[in-house]
Amino acid sequence: MIVKELKVPLIIRKLEALLRRLPSNHPQRSEIERQLARRKAGYRGEQSVEYSLSYLPPNKYIILFDLRLYDGSHFFQIDTLLISPHFLLILEVKNFSGTLQFDQEFKQLIRTSMDKEEAFPDPILQVARHKTQLQTWLSSMGFRHQIPIETIVVVSSPHTLIRSSSTGVSRKVTHLSNLIELIKDLEQRYKKDAVTETEIQYLTNLLIKNEYPHDADILNRFQISYQEILKGILCPVCLSFSMSRSRQGWKCMNCDHYDKLVHYTALEDYILLLGSEITNRKLKEFLQLSSTSAAKRLLLSLNVPHSGSFKDRKYYLSLPL
Repeated sequence: MIVKELKVPLIIRKLEALLRRLPSNHPQRSEIERQLARRKAGYRGEQSVEYSLSYLPPNKYIILFDLRLYDGSHFFQIDTLLISPHFLLILEVKNFSGTLQFDQEFKQLIRTSMDKEEAFPDPILQVARHKTQLQTWLSSMGFRHQIPIETIVVVSSPHTLIRSSSTGVSRKVTHLSNLIELIKDLEQRYKKDAVTETEIQYLTNLLIKNEYPHDADILNRFQISYQEILKGILCPVCLSFSMSRSRQGWKCMNCDHYDKLVHYTALEDYILLLGSEITNRKLKEFLQLSSTSAAKRLLLSLNVPHSGSFKDRKYYLSLPL
């Protein structure tokens, strides 16, 4: 049973919003596009795992996706966590193409693609570290039950060739197509209950309650100033920032497209790039409104929480609008 669903990661939405509002010739654009492509590939891999796990009996496991915890010293991200009465299973998902060589002597992953070799941190070592951090976290939360924790690195693409000269890697790394079989092997190895159903529910609630969703300051990450991003409302038809307020809606001065709700998309960009707090002045500037009164009417129509006096009032936006 999935209790924490897989959703589009917030970092992907932030990168997409940033690309929408960067000039085409901005020097950071290619790097942002590269990072977005990598994040999207990882998300597609997690979607593939989600589908494969749907073949498990629905009442046999508690499944949590994209779990970010704090062990007292460091944050750590678990792609997928399976909870059963017998063991916990951490899945680390990799969506790599080409040929993967798991070098256990030097603890690195070597990918060969298009006759090019690249070295990456060893995902076996990475997920082993997550196991240790999860054990530390469980202890710090007062969950003292001795439940086994297993780890598997899942290569989501069926076309990726996996190689290793070390024994035992096949028990730690698998193609997605073999994941369910490895889980069945674990079920045969761990038949004794380590925790009760009540304790599983307690642990599940503990994990969800103590999660720290990652909310990166995307402008600061790429050293991009507010002045560099494009203001106004993007036309969904011609993709130009040419929308102007017209008859309780918005009209594109470039292609004449009319839309009543397009400002919601622009305000989502504002939240993703600049945060939830907004003022009349900031709204007027970001949406390129012609008057303060128009900004005031739009803010009031959103019916969102606010604080402060009328002159210094702040409004608090949240996703989804």
